[in-house]
Parts: sequence; structure tokens; C-alpha cells
Amino acid sequence: MKKLIFSIFSAVIIMYPVLSDAQKEESKASQKTNAYEMNINGVKVVVQGGGNDILVVQTIIKGGVENYAVAKAGIENLALTALTECGTAKDDKNSFKNKLDKVSAEMDGSSGMDYATFTMNCIKNDFATVWPLYVDALTAPRFDQKEFNRIRQDAINEIKANESNPDFAIDKMAKQNAFAGKSYAKDPNGTVETVGKLTAPETKSYWQSICTRSRMLIVIVGDLDSNTIKQNVSQLLSKVPQGLPFKQSKSTYSPAANTFKPQPRDNATNYVQGISAGPQPGTPDFNAFLLAMRVFSSRHFVEIRSKNGLSYAPGAWLSQGNTTYSNIYVTTTDPDKYIAVARQLIDKIKKEGFTEEELKNIKTQYLTNVYYRQETNDAQAGSLAFNEVVHGDWRRANTIQDDVKKVTLDDMNNAFRKYISNITWSYQGDPKKVTAAMYTQKETPAIPAEKKAF
Repeated sequence: MKKLIFSIFSAVIIMYPVLSDAQKEESKASQKTNAYEMNINGVKVVVQGGGNDILVVQTIIKGGVENYAVAKAGIENLALTALTECGTAKDDKNSFKNKLDKVSAEMDGSSGMDYATFTMNCIKNDFATVWPLYVDALTAPRFDQKEFNRIRQDAINEIKANESNPDFAIDKMAKQNAFAGKSYAKDPNGTVETVGKLTAPETKSYWQSICTRSRMLIVIVGDLDSNTIKQNVSQLLSKVPQGLPFKQSKSTYSPAANTFKPQPRDNATNYVQGISAGPQPGTPDFNAFLLAMRVFSSRHFVEIRSKNGLSYAPGAWLSQGNTTYSNIYVTTTDPDKYIAVARQLIDKIKKEGFTEEELKNIKTQYLTNVYYRQETNDAQAGSLAFNEVVHGDWRRANTIQDDVKKVTLDDMNNAFRKYISNITWSYQGDPKKVTAAMYTQKETPAIPAEKKAF
């Protein structure tokens, strides 16, 4: 369902309220003048005014899937959940939750491919009440055995539910094939086997090992004065060890040849996903390729669904992270015809390029989407954190309009030609319905003849 929504979203003009140029400039100027950074006890703290009564604090722990072995996949997510669900040294779970509920504050955490996030959201006037709870959750989590067993079982149930979802299954298989032996092959949620073996003491020890100032970034969106921030963040960090030096790894995925790996699966239809290259964040190609993939997604949707009726939900998108890569996806009853049509579309774009009209439209659509998604303080904090960890520059969250405006048609065409080349294909479905050679051959396959019905 997620990919269906994405595909339709990419193929049509986004029907969000479009901000006027004046509103965009006002929003951009406001963010730029309010945003700043400071260093507190060796930790970068990024602050941006919220312009409302909401206060959001996000503590980022860098590393993500780099932080643990494949046999421990899921441990970081479980640890982040335990911070609020297992109580603290001062409060059991119920007491902790009751104190948050009393002021309608929220606190939660999760871990992804590149970093973990622990978020506090409250009314500014309740900061003095909520902040000590936030500090306790980060620095003195209880990891109560009974509550830990409960959240571990919840995590296992969620993994089982995901495994029964064909979209989730093909995406997981595609990443494992493309990034075999590398960190990006790990699933932050873990597996039933890895999560089932985790213990409360082990998970608590893991959290203590990564909750260090050397891995930490703090993002605050809200109208707190700098002295209040310094005083309270210093109090938090006085309880956090420095830890060993840490530097986030960045890599480039660039498959040497087309490959194809099938897996029999009793689906109602067949699922295909291909992973290809992408530029590293922070490089000159990045914004151009980001736009190129969005235009390609629209063309792919029209070609596969509208013109050829091969799928109800074709998709193409860019996965952004410290390893950025592009994805092509389809559910179809005719995988051989799909690969021929898709490869011919790629060849056509490489030869003829995109158009000025497509570039103009995608800039408008993309920026409208960015502004729409950043209406809340929480979303703004997430954008600042993402851009700092992945792009190495939190300011990109507020300069994206200018950055995107600079992209030319040549930039977009050249980026697509450069990064959409060899593709690592994964397939789940009926093995008799697919011809592997059509996916691995260097030359673009011809569209197969229609099979006669008998």
C-alpha cells in the first residue's frame, strides 16, 4: 500500500495548498534568521525558532545499522522503545506515562539505517516539568524485565506482520541482495530470531555503549532562549559519557553488472524490485538526481500502468542516506514484458533526456511538498537532523529552495545517465513467469510476443 500511494503521488500534480512566493520567502527568511548552532560539552546543538507554543527536542545517536552486528539486528530499536516503555530509575512505566499525560507531552524513539532519534514534544510552558523526565529517560532508563518482555513480544509480532506483507518482503530481499555483507543489508527492526534472543541487561548495556557525546547531535525547534538551552543541555550532557571517537561511514552503491535473483513466493501477483546507484549526499549531483528520479517515477507510472496496463502500482524512488541508492518497483502478472518496457523507457530518457517543462513542474511539486511536510515543529526538527547527519549540513533544510532552483536541465539529464546504469534485480513470485536472462543481459530486451490463449 505504501508503494501504491507513492506511485500515484509521483505521477500526478500534488494537490496540496500551494504557498505563494511571498509566503515561501517569509517562511524561508524566518527559518534562516532563527536557526543557529552552538557547541555544548563537545556536542553540536542546532536550534531553530518555532514561532508557536510547541517545543520539540530531538536527541540523535549516529551510526544506525553500523552500530551492531547482524546477529543483534533490532537491538537499537528495542532500546529506544524501552526508554519510555520500561520506566526510569525514578519512575516505573505507569508513573512516567502519567506525568507526561498530565501535561499532554509526548516522548518516543526509533532507529533507522543511519541514526536513532529520541524525541520530546511538549508545550513550551511545560518544559520545566517535561525536561527532567527526558533527561532521566536518556540517562537512567530502568529496562524493567517484565516491561522489556512485553515490548520485545510486540516487536516480534510487528516483524511477523511485516513478513507477511509482499511489499515489505520484496524491499527487504532487494536490500539484502544489493548490500550483501554490508551494513545496509541489516533491517533495523531485526528478525524474529535476533529480537527473540535479546535480553533486558544486554539491551541496556548496548544503549549505554552508544549513548555518548561522541555520537550525539541535539536539535531543538521552539522558542527557548539560548541561556535556557545552554543550562539545561549542559545538565543533560554532564550525565552522558564522552565515548570513543566516532565517524559515520559513507559509501556509494555502483553495481558492476545487471544481476537477477528470483525467490519463489505464493503471491497473488509477482513482485520485482531493482536497486541501482545514487550520488552521495552533499555532492553536486545529488539535487539534480533527486529531481530526475521524481520525473522518472512519473514517466515510469504512465508507461507501465497507463500505456501498457502491466501494473496497478509501479514505483521509482530515491532512498536517501549515507548510502544513497535508486529503486524501481512493480507488481505484475507479466514480469518479462515489464522489464522490456522499463528498459526501453530508460534508454529513451538517456537518449532524449527530460524536458524543460518537466524540470519546471518537478521543482514546483517538490518544493511544495517540502514546505507542506515541514509545517510542524517535529517535522522541521527531523529535517534539520537528517540534513546534518546525512548531508553534513543542517542548513540545507532551510536552503533547499535556493539549491533546487539552481538545478539545470543538463544537470538533471547528466545525473540520470550517470547513475541509472546496471541494476540489481530481485524477484518474488512464480518462477515460471520470469526469464532471468531478460534482466541480466546488457542490451535492452525486445518486448516479448503476446502469448496465445488456448
